[in-house]
Amino acid sequence: MLNASRWPRLLPVACAAALLSSAAIDQALAQTWPSRTITAIVPFAAGNANDIVGRIALEQVSKQLGQTIVVDNRGGGGGTIGVTAVARAAPDGYTMLVHSTSFSASYSLHKALPYDTFNDFTAVVPLGFQPLVLVSAPSKPWKSLAELVAAAKAKPGALNFASAGIGAASHLAAERFRISAGFEAQHVPFRGPVEALTEVMTGRIDFYFLPVAPALNLIRDGKVSALAVSTAKRSVHLPDVPTTAEAGLKDAAYVFWNGLFLPAKTPRDIVAKLHAETTKALAVAAVQERLAKIGQEPLPLSPAEFEQYFHADVRNTAKLMAAAGVKPE
Repeated sequence: MLNASRWPRLLPVACAAALLSSAAIDQALAQTWPSRTITAIVPFAAGNANDIVGRIALEQVSKQLGQTIVVDNRGGGGGTIGVTAVARAAPDGYTMLVHSTSFSASYSLHKALPYDTFNDFTAVVPLGFQPLVLVSAPSKPWKSLAELVAAAKAKPGALNFASAGIGAASHLAAERFRISAGFEAQHVPFRGPVEALTEVMTGRIDFYFLPVAPALNLIRDGKVSALAVSTAKRSVHLPDVPTTAEAGLKDAAYVFWNGLFLPAKTPRDIVAKLHAETTKALAVAAVQERLAKIGQEPLPLSPAEFEQYFHADVRNTAKLMAAAGVKPE
């Protein structure tokens, strides 16, 4: 019969054995990963920027790993359905999430989420970022960012700006710019970027932030005027367009990023391997060329750095939405 007095001494031994066993299982899993098809969930419909970037990068990662990576576009619920599926998936490296700045925004757009933004995921690797460019119709009287701000301040609330929806990158970039510049303007959300751009080109909308890539031809053809980019440094694709910071606006920068996530508790060796293989894929010349064509720029971060970056973005976005008066639903 087991002597009860020995339990306190045996308990640490048992716990240590369990931890060693768990570590051994994780190590064995990591050594054989991947041995079957991987599913990459994109929480939006096919064809959006997040989907396109993910497919370009993961096509090369798949070649390097020698395993199929199936991209599963699981939209709905403003992205929450696909994200929830990853949060509830087994932490074995066979289900990953391809997401973007909208992951940060969801935290503040919903009163309750079916997942824990901070604790249900492991950030793995950024797939890069895209600067947003502030455009306006050439017919407008302002020809610089300073002139636009002056016009907005001269008639508080008279100007308007477009977005692809509440909480979209185009919305948050404009709000950050507006708040930093210190003026009021009317937000006009549209169902998507095509409708928003059409209204900007007609002059019915005063300004709009959109990713650099779809704006390039419009800028070159003189259909819209580029006044500033949203990033701290000038875009390599629009080297002659100043940043909001160069116009004297502090804290006006906004970045649209993409990245890969895994469920929390995924073995660190798998996280490290996926990070290494994705980083290697992003360095392939053909991949860099394809990403450059859609305006993507590199954002090299370690898993720990990316997790810190993501968590900070969630908190900063929450503050921005509160300042802009966006209420969770």
